[in-house]
Amino acid sequence: METHFDPATVLGADWRDGLWLGRIDRGEGPCPVLIRDGVVHDMSRVAATVAQLVAAAAFDADAGEAIGDLAPLGLAATAVPRLLAPVDLQVVKAAGVTFATSALERVIEERARGDASAAAGLRARLEERVGGGLRSVVPGTAEASALKAALIEEGLWSQYLEVAIGPDAEIFTKAPVLATVGWGADVGIRSDSGWNNPEPEVALLVAPDGRAVGACLGNDVNLRDFEGRSALLLGKAKDNNASAALGPFVRLFDDRFTIDHVRDAQVTLTIEGTDGYRLDGHSSMREISRDPLELVRQALSEHQYPDGFVLYLGTLFAPVQDRDEPGRGFTHKTGDVVTIASPGLGQLVNRVTTSKDAEPWTFGTLALMRNLAARGLLSA
Repeated sequence: METHFDPATVLGADWRDGLWLGRIDRGEGPCPVLIRDGVVHDMSRVAATVAQLVAAAAFDADAGEAIGDLAPLGLAATAVPRLLAPVDLQVVKAAGVTFATSALERVIEERARGDASAAAGLRARLEERVGGGLRSVVPGTAEASALKAALIEEGLWSQYLEVAIGPDAEIFTKAPVLATVGWGADVGIRSDSGWNNPEPEVALLVAPDGRAVGACLGNDVNLRDFEGRSALLLGKAKDNNASAALGPFVRLFDDRFTIDHVRDAQVTLTIEGTDGYRLDGHSSMREISRDPLELVRQALSEHQYPDGFVLYLGTLFAPVQDRDEPGRGFTHKTGDVVTIASPGLGQLVNRVTTSKDAEPWTFGTLALMRNLAARGLLSA
C-alpha cells in the first residue's frame, strides 16, 4: 500500500485554500499543527494538544512555528515525520442509523441474527414493505409516529427503527480517547468476525462549548455479525483495536468551507482486495435523516465534554455486493485497501488487518502527559 503523502492527491487540488488542523510526530511526540496556504505550523508551544487548541479557538497559524510547506515535508503513516489521527483528548462519539438504508440493514442484521446467508431474502421483503416510508418520514414527527404504529401492527418494528424515526438518535461512544488511527494506518476487524464492513462517514469536531468547528473523514469499522446477534454487543462490534479511523486532517470551518458543505457532501468509497475484488460505493449527506447539528445537539444532551468531542455522523453506505458466495454479501479480507473520499475533505486511506495484528495501542493519556511534560509543554 502506498503511504507517501501527496497533498494534491490526499487533500484535493484546492488543498492550499483550506485551513487544516491535525497532529504530526516529528520524532519527539505528537504536535498539533495548523496548515494555512499550504504551510505547516507547529502549534505545540501555543497549545500542547489539539483539544487545548480547539478549546481556546487558537487558530492563528502565525502564532506557531512555521516548519515548511506540506508538499515536500514527507509525511508518512509509519516513518518520521509521522501523520497521526487529527484528534487527541476528544471523546470519540458516533451516531448510528442516520440514513434509511443503514436503518434497513440494521434490521436485517437483527432478524438474520448475524447470519449473512439469510440477509438477501430479508432485504427484499423489508425494502418492499418499509423502504419508501422510511426514506420520506422526518424523525420525531407525527408522521413518524404513524409509521411506527403501522409497522408494529405488521410485526415489522425494531429497536433500530426506533432510533431511525423516533425522537432520539442513537449516539454511542466509538473508541477511547487517543485510540483513533489516521491516514495510511491499518484498521482492525476482530479476528473472529466473519461478516463486517467499513462505514465511510463525515465526522464533526466539536469544541467544549458545543460549537462544531470543522470536519474530517472517518471509517467507523463495523462487525455486522456481532451486532446482528444482539444489539447489546454493540461495544464489541464497534470498539476494537484500530477500529476507528479519522483523517487525514480536520478542515476547519471558515468562509470557504462551512457546515453547509458538510450537509451537501458526497462521500465515495472504494475497496480493493488483494484477490482482485473491487467495490465502489457512494453516500450523499443530503439523504441523512437528521441534520448534523441536530446530531451534535443530541450528543451533548445532558452531558459536558470539557475536552470536546468528535462525532461520526453515520453512513448511507451498506455493502450488499456479493464477494464470495452468492447471497452472502460483502465482508472484509485482510489486505483490503479502503479509500474514503469527499471533495473538500480529501481522502482517508487505510489497509485492513485484524485487531490482533494491528499496531497495539500503547500511547494512552498517561503516556501523552509524560511526553508533554518531558518536552516542557505542560503548564498550569
